[in-house]
Amino acid sequence: MIEDFHFLRPWWLLALAVPAMLAWLAIHSMDVKEQWKGLIAPHLLESLVVNASSGSRLRPAHMLALTIALAVIAAAGPSWQREKPPFVEDTAPLVIAVDLSPTMDAIDLTPSRIERAKLKIRDIVTLRAGARTALIAYAGSAHLVLPLTEDASLIESYSDALATGIMPVKGKDTAKALDLAQTMLAQEPAAGTILLITDGVEQKAFEQFRRGTGNGLVVLAFGTAQGGPVKMPDGGFLAGPDGGRVFAKLDLEGLKNLHALTGTDVATVTDDDTDVRWVAERIRTNFAQKQPENGARWRDAGWWIIIPLALLLVLSFRKGWVVRTGALLLAAHLAVGSGQAEAADFMDAWLTPDQQGRLAFEQGDYDNAAALFRDPMWRGTALYRSGKFAEAIDAFAAVSSAESWYDQGNTLLHLGRYEEAVAAYGKALNLRKDWPDALADLAIAESLLKAEKAEQEDEPQDPTFAPDKIQFDDKGKQGKAGQMNIAEQTSEMWMRNIQVSPAALMARKFAIEAGERLP
Repeated sequence: MIEDFHFLRPWWLLALAVPAMLAWLAIHSMDVKEQWKGLIAPHLLESLVVNASSGSRLRPAHMLALTIALAVIAAAGPSWQREKPPFVEDTAPLVIAVDLSPTMDAIDLTPSRIERAKLKIRDIVTLRAGARTALIAYAGSAHLVLPLTEDASLIESYSDALATGIMPVKGKDTAKALDLAQTMLAQEPAAGTILLITDGVEQKAFEQFRRGTGNGLVVLAFGTAQGGPVKMPDGGFLAGPDGGRVFAKLDLEGLKNLHALTGTDVATVTDDDTDVRWVAERIRTNFAQKQPENGARWRDAGWWIIIPLALLLVLSFRKGWVVRTGALLLAAHLAVGSGQAEAADFMDAWLTPDQQGRLAFEQGDYDNAAALFRDPMWRGTALYRSGKFAEAIDAFAAVSSAESWYDQGNTLLHLGRYEEAVAAYGKALNLRKDWPDALADLAIAESLLKAEKAEQEDEPQDPTFAPDKIQFDDKGKQGKAGQMNIAEQTSEMWMRNIQVSPAALMARKFAIEAGERLP
């Protein structure tokens, strides 16, 4: 460690000349003989000068010189060890590939393997709060559910909607899922990790992955060695060729061989959060191992010097220190009044509204942050986080930039205004070419828009009703009761038109994608 000691900003050490000069001047200012030798004869001066034998020799100049010297050393950045990459969870991207083959409906895990997997996904996202996570669903084909995003509520909504029935191609093609995950992580500047949630493995697909990527791969297996019957959507159970129930068993021996032959980290699901923490630790470890040593930052230990500096500044209350004046002014300011208004005035004296908004934002107080922010982009982000999407669009619209249009697209997507979202993403790409996040979200918006239009086309319409015309039957003569029935029917038709579940949208999107790829 001693051989690694150095200063991150060595040029600051030149400022040590200032405290040295102060100390020199202080010493000479206290030399009475030196001050009077030009005015009093030397043989008389020795008898006239009386050296104090008592009293403190600690002078304000000495303390000021020491304080400045410590501050200069802190500013120079003493360091002797490297630090782990900051905000590992925030910068390490994670792609979760969920197996939606029929055996994931087995009930050897309660209530079923897929339902338990959804709970684990939610726990992982919660543990990595603020981190970027993507979702992939696969069976005989692989499809993107969500691109890398920090929006935990969006991930939760779409992961809850995952079901084996939405997959257009049956089977289990792990290689396609890994290829799609690799393609997503290839655009990332930092090393990422792929988490495969499955109840079965194909060793060949993993061997190809390990040779062709620098990203980490983790397998979390769901199921038991004893297995369980596979429940069907109609409430029955999957039957084999002989008419008996199919018992899907977890191949524990295959998982052990997978780890031994390919080095893939493998674990089975647990009843507690041990598996979730295991996954998070593998993500951190993989990220740290992929960082080049020469790119790791040195730990700045200068902040430790703040402690002795604070102790020295306590002496600023002693008589003779100029700093005492500043302390008294601060105390007077605080003594003028008390309460929330005075506290706000104090904050205003030291922090700008945007800085105050950032503090509230980091504490999760998004409503207060939105009220404090003056920067429209930050204000829009705070409104977005608090769920006020309509107001967030107005805030983002005040700025004409690629980031603004991209954020407007995300907000419009939440509001279900897919056509406007497509247009917003397009404008973002016009200003920032080949933006991976915008391209991925544009593809999702286009798929949702296409599915929405197809849904509207499939909605049956009564040919006896002309556009913009209301036709009444005899129920209208029944007075209020008849009017209520019409209102209820109209409301039901409206809700049926605008409410489309994420599962239905994903099923239609996956079917369209599979149809485009299949002969």
